[in-house]
Amino acid sequence: MVCSSDLSRLRAAIRRPLLRPARRVVLGLQHSVAMFGATVLVPILVGLSPSVALFGAGVATLLFHLLTRGQVPIFLGSSFAFIAPTALVVKEFGPAAAGGGLIAAGAMYLLFSGLVKLLGTDRLLRVFPPVVTGPVIIVIGLGLSSVAVNQAKTNWWLALATLLAAVIASLWGRGLFRMLPILIGVVTGYVVSLLTGQVSREGLDAIAAAPLLGLPDFHAPTLDWRAVAIIAPVAVVTFIEHVGDVIVNGRVVGKNFLEKPGLSRTLFADGIANMSSAALGGPAATTYAENTGVLALTRVYDPRVLQIGAAFAVLFGCSPKLAAVLKSLPQGVLGGVSILLFGMIASVGIRTLSEARIDFAHSRNLIIVSLILVLGLGGAAFPISVGGTSLSLSGMALAALTGIVANLILPRQRDEADGPPERTLH
Repeated sequence: MVCSSDLSRLRAAIRRPLLRPARRVVLGLQHSVAMFGATVLVPILVGLSPSVALFGAGVATLLFHLLTRGQVPIFLGSSFAFIAPTALVVKEFGPAAAGGGLIAAGAMYLLFSGLVKLLGTDRLLRVFPPVVTGPVIIVIGLGLSSVAVNQAKTNWWLALATLLAAVIASLWGRGLFRMLPILIGVVTGYVVSLLTGQVSREGLDAIAAAPLLGLPDFHAPTLDWRAVAIIAPVAVVTFIEHVGDVIVNGRVVGKNFLEKPGLSRTLFADGIANMSSAALGGPAATTYAENTGVLALTRVYDPRVLQIGAAFAVLFGCSPKLAAVLKSLPQGVLGGVSILLFGMIASVGIRTLSEARIDFAHSRNLIIVSLILVLGLGGAAFPISVGGTSLSLSGMALAALTGIVANLILPRQRDEADGPPERTLH
């Protein structure tokens, strides 16, 4: 008798095209370009080098594939969940301290990997039902909304031109163009800013002087416990994202990656990959939901295509001229694309709640969601002391932990299905 899982694998194999080496290279380039916009936007927002971010994303992806034995077609790029804490640490303590905090966040992944190995995947996933993951994702998006507005109000017309181009690409673009609304919006906004004289003379001079090829501006991390306390707890949120990415990726491909290579292995690989990017001076590099969209569009699931895309990302990172162009982007351009991007993140959280059919007629669900939203968006901070060191749990990390605890201790009013999020983000 043929089981349903065998049929799924057979259907996936039938619709998966045979790839020649030259075609793999082209598809790998497409994948790298599709990830480009979001990958470079994060370091620009937080004050890190876009070139190092591209290089680090490529290295992180290759490491992930090595550690998962090339079984999972995933690309790793700059995580949006770490934007707010990383930007704060870069401003207050410097980029090196941010690197140390991000390495600590990667170490949290290794801890989660060990817990999954010890407790089992099914038991651990019960604490992350959609009633928790949905509002946490909303907090991530809306928590960044003030950043987008502050950037956009420096030049509203430029921000609106950028936003309009991204919306048009997302709604009416075809093929690859529909997968690149962020990049198309940024390019359009930059062209408009050049035509209207919004790019500074210093920025143009830096572009002209920068060489076409050269190593990125790597810098070593430093250990600052204040930075660790601010950044590392966000790994609780990105752990939720990782689980959702792996599940949805597997459903598109037709495989269960929670079983093979296993959630503990993918978490371990993600943690090592994140630490490698941070060690180079880049932002956090974690699994990307956009990656799954490219897989669904192309129906090409060959992990070697992702590995080629990672190699292209490394090459893109070795262009100082490209880095100078990215650094010259006006704030209005960044604000326009961020309005759409951060709003879409919050919308994914709303969609998670909708698809899970959460019944808000029950007080239990209302209480859990209310606690997460208010504590996550209201600026609440919970001070704790560890070994004489004063720490503060706030924002997304506080919201996620509050939701998990509330879901575990509040009595159920009816039987509810527990499970991981159906959708998540980067």
